[in-house]
Amino acid sequence: MSSTLLVIAAVLLVALGVLHSILGERYIIRHLLGRDDLPSVLGGQTYTAGVIRFAWHITSLLAIGIAAVLALIAFGADWRGIVIAIGVTCLACAVLPVVYTRGRHLSWAVFGAAGVLCLVAAIIG
Repeated sequence: MSSTLLVIAAVLLVALGVLHSILGERYIIRHLLGRDDLPSVLGGQTYTAGVIRFAWHITSLLAIGIAAVLALIAFGADWRGIVIAIGVTCLACAVLPVVYTRGRHLSWAVFGAAGVLCLVAAIIG
């Protein structure tokens, strides 16, 4: 029974993550970034727009990553599988600030390091 509840929670979180990105991009981010009065941070509005966009989508990725962890727990995965899911989620989150700010927002380094450390920990046990 508890496994079923975890799977349902995982499905809900995946749906939330996907809808959050799609609907947020369509109804919020696009309109927000189209404004002329967007603050200029660290040299320009392009950087500000990139931070807003990647921060929005990292929320979605983290929801999907949590869903993966819940599903792994529901299906009896050992700790390594769970740590790998967290590591992959962190690495996916590292990609967004690289893409949207050309690496100028240093959160990519923290997400990347955390992801690599998780994967190494899972491999060496």
